Amino acid sequence: MIVARHPRPPEIADWPIEKIAEKFVARFRDRKPDWAAFEDAKIEGFKRAQHRFIGAGGSGKHGDPTVIPPRGFTLSVMYVEPGQGNASHTHEVEEVFFVLQGYLTAFVEDESGKRIDIRLGPWEAICCPPGVIHGYINESLEPVYFQVMLGRAAPETMGYSDEELYKRRSAHLG
Repeated sequence: MIVARHPRPPEIADWPIEKIAEKFVARFRDRKPDWAAFEDAKIEGFKRAQHRFIGAGGSGKHGDPTVIPPRGFTLSVMYVEPGQGNASHTHEVEEVFFVLQGYLTAFVEDESGKRIDIRLGPWEAICCPPGVIHGYINESLEPVYFQVMLGRAAPETMGYSDEELYKRRSAHLG
């Protein structure tokens, strides 16, 4: 006899495995690139597409029935063309960038403007701790795909370092 050694969460306790397999599988072919997921993505130099797999990711958008409901983290795949990236920001939880294809320049910086660039290739990652200013840019000649994970099921909207972007950060939620 096969025995589950840990209980299922109450909301899926009575689900048949067919429903679990249907609800908890997300395929890339079914992801729609969201080019407006972030307020800074409207600005040249920060344009990128988010493909949501688990939860809303850093965008805070909810309601897509093809996205796996989050429990303890979010997971998205970002597509970034050469010369594009994102604005420097912080989160209240860790954020991980894991490169799948291409090359990405991630960075960390402090409040004085000191910045350290870290070039990541396929199968390389950076984990940005809570409160550390960070971001990325694709400085290569090819597009980059990378996985983004945030350490909470419903993270707060990113805290842009730039004051004007910070004031508009929730505009994309409306």
